[in-house]
Formats: sequence, structure tokens, C-alpha cells
Amino acid sequence: MEYRGKTVVITGGGSGLGAAMADVFATNGAGLALLDIDGDRAEKKAAELQAKGTDAIAMTVDVADKGSVVTAAREVEAHFGSCDVVCPNVGVQQFGAIDKLTDNDWAWVHTVNVMGVINTVSAFLPLVRKSSGDSRHILLTASASCFTPGARMAAYVATKYAVVGYGEVLRMELAEEGINVSMIFPAGMTTRHLESSRAARPAALGESKLDREDVEVMMASSNISVDTHLASAEHAVRNLLSELRAKQPYIITHGSYRAQVEEQQRKVLDAFDRMLANP
Repeated sequence: MEYRGKTVVITGGGSGLGAAMADVFATNGAGLALLDIDGDRAEKKAAELQAKGTDAIAMTVDVADKGSVVTAAREVEAHFGSCDVVCPNVGVQQFGAIDKLTDNDWAWVHTVNVMGVINTVSAFLPLVRKSSGDSRHILLTASASCFTPGARMAAYVATKYAVVGYGEVLRMELAEEGINVSMIFPAGMTTRHLESSRAARPAALGESKLDREDVEVMMASSNISVDTHLASAEHAVRNLLSELRAKQPYIITHGSYRAQVEEQQRKVLDAFDRMLANP
């Protein structure tokens, strides 16, 4: 019960990875604030946790709308007083070849996946600072696609690279305050991710279309095996608390793509060697 008396805020907390995170923290004593653009699912998940004795609240929040997140932070402060862990867990998906993605596609994915993370941290960081102790964390949801980018995923991958860059600097700036910043890199999961992405897209931007060919091209180009790259959200968070306890900067959830990471890093080091050979 290491999180007894502590508060955890999770965006996208109504289902998928966010709900699995909520279960882990609740089992270890935390109070939960579940934020989701699908308010009904957040309410249902909060009710499930309440039935098990967890102090849980739910709010309908659009992380792309800064005002919506600021209002949620006020409600969390009113209910809990402060918070110890913030999990900006957002990520809408839009498949498509680069030359077929529209301006609306790019703007929507960027606004949710990047600005949604920034909005969440900006709104809740003051509450984390109000708390104390060694269990203050900001857990950013990145993606295994940062290591295994695939064709037809440019919009999503670009935003997740941006989240990683933001997280690296955020960790530097909060280190002296004793606030840890970790990034979790989930691979494919058996969740509602694609369904919830389509549902979350504003009607004014037009329908979020999914072409099965785009998915097949992505899988082939990134050399991904469904057998090793796909898991349940519950499996993905099995080591979450031990990784946070150790303040690990990077949390790999599952997937057999280590060789691809090593190959990528070898190419980077080779580039340094070529430069040093011709100073």
C-alpha cells in the first residue's frame, strides 16, 4: 500500500492503458482522478474502483482544450488537496501516407498528443509541488513506435518523438525539486485505441478514416510481429510501480524489438566515428 494517502491523476483513464494504470495505483492505496474525453467510461471506471474501496473521481476532459484541463485541476485540488503522480496518457492515431494526410489530420494529432501532454503537466504541476515525499512522479506515455517507426504513421510517430523530447527537458528542470519524470513506451495493445481515436476526433475536422492497407504497410515496414508486439494493457503495466520506485527514466512494457534499437544506436555511433575520422 505504498500509495496510501496519495493521489494519482490519469488522463485517458476511462479505458485501455489508463484504466490499467488506475488499477495498479488503486491496488496500492492511491486515490484516483480519472480524466477522459469519454466521460461515461471514466465514470464507469471510477465507480468500479469506488466499489472496491478506492477514493476515485471522474471528469470529462478534453486535453486539447487547456481550459478544460485547468478546470479539472481545480476539481482535483478541491477534492484531494494536491496530487503526487500525474500520468498524461493520451495518444490519438491517424494512419495515412504522408502525402495524403491533411492539414486537419496533422493539427488534430499534434494538438491532442503534444499539446494535450503539455496542457496536463502545466495544469497539475502546481499540485504536485504542493505535495511532498519521494513518490512524486510525472509519467508520460510515449510509444514503442519511437524505436520502431512504421510507414503510414508519420503524424502519430512525430508527436510521440515530441513527447520524448519534452520529457527529457522536463526531467532536467524538475530534478532539483525531487520530482521524477519517467516515460513509458507501450507497444501494441489489445485496447480501444483506434476506436477511441476515431470517436475523439472533432466532427468539424471530418471523419477519421482507417484503411486496412495502411495498417498492413505499417506492420511490414516496422518488422513487427503480432505475436510479440501485442499484449493486454494489464500486462503492459505489470512492472510499473517498481520502475517508478527506482525512478527509471524509460519504461519498456513489452515487445521483442531490442535488436532494432541496438541497430539504430549502432548507426548513430558509426556516424560519430566517421566524423571523428575526418575532424
